[in-house]
Amino acid sequence: MKSVRVSASREYDVIIGDGILCNAGDYIKSVVGDGVKLAVVTDDIVDGLYGESLSDALCGFETVKYVFKNGEESKNIRTYGEILEFLADNKITRTDVVVAFGGGVVGDMAGFAAATYLRGIQFIQIPTTLLAMVDSSVGGKTAIDLDGGKNLCGAFWQPSLVICDHTLLRTLSDEMFACGMAEVIKYAVLGDRELFDTLLDGDVRQDPEDVIARCVEMKRDIVDLDERDTGVRALLNFGHTAAHGIEKLSDYKIPHGTAVGMGMVIAARGAACIGMCAHEVVDEIITVLRLYGLPTDCPYSAEELFLGALSDKKRSGDSITLVLPKKTGKCVLEKMEISKVGAFFRAGLGNTQI
Repeated sequence: MKSVRVSASREYDVIIGDGILCNAGDYIKSVVGDGVKLAVVTDDIVDGLYGESLSDALCGFETVKYVFKNGEESKNIRTYGEILEFLADNKITRTDVVVAFGGGVVGDMAGFAAATYLRGIQFIQIPTTLLAMVDSSVGGKTAIDLDGGKNLCGAFWQPSLVICDHTLLRTLSDEMFACGMAEVIKYAVLGDRELFDTLLDGDVRQDPEDVIARCVEMKRDIVDLDERDTGVRALLNFGHTAAHGIEKLSDYKIPHGTAVGMGMVIAARGAACIGMCAHEVVDEIITVLRLYGLPTDCPYSAEELFLGALSDKKRSGDSITLVLPKKTGKCVLEKMEISKVGAFFRAGLGNTQI
């Protein structure tokens, strides 16, 4: 078992281990104490697989549970409102706690509800997907999607505890595990050549604990420096500018991790075309993505992706900040005029030189 301490506006531990869900009640009690009510927010798939196990682990607490339909299509203002009404109907108070039990959608929804209900109550993350364990459960970003784009309404709200039981990953489909690997690969390209080489050499699914811990440490280090995403935290968006457009264009049928994989290829190929990195970097990224079963070709045009970038939350006025690799293991922030982004995407799709 490993533990990573995050020192943001609220300090908390990320506990990573094998079979630790059964101890969730003890971990939670050590943080929030006795006498609180827990409001568990989860989706129908996770509840069917592990709902009873979590209930057993939380037997010492009074608990209530809200279950919504699995999938990005539920990450909207309607479901968010229903969660708030559920909390109010069950008389959740300022001293009670929301428990997010699921993947990234559950964590975002439950976290945003906790951030805004009664102007903010504590919440705890128990992620059940690789993507949530290595990325979205840590760092305090919570959000819902609007018709205009992904994660356009949200809040920074740090959890009080994160419990990562990686035995839960055994029931993930190959596609969903691959989605999580896209975020792992992101961290490796972003800042850890040694991790990248580990991904090329090994099978992460057989023993994910060290890889999860390393990704959490990397995110912790960035969040500790820039909790509210005004500087270096933007590096965590490598591949995400194109990815958010891809997700929206597919009506969220293309999962987040799959879209991030495509987005990383676009960003790297575009960077190579402007001379920021060698073309070998693109080849390395494509190789590792394919090794873990991720597609690397984007089904949409540069013009379609450009329209998506216009509503990206990283846009500021007439420019947008892209995350581009200089080499495998080092990325930088590059501010680009919005008028040039279409040409960059065309180059990223391999259609032309800039």
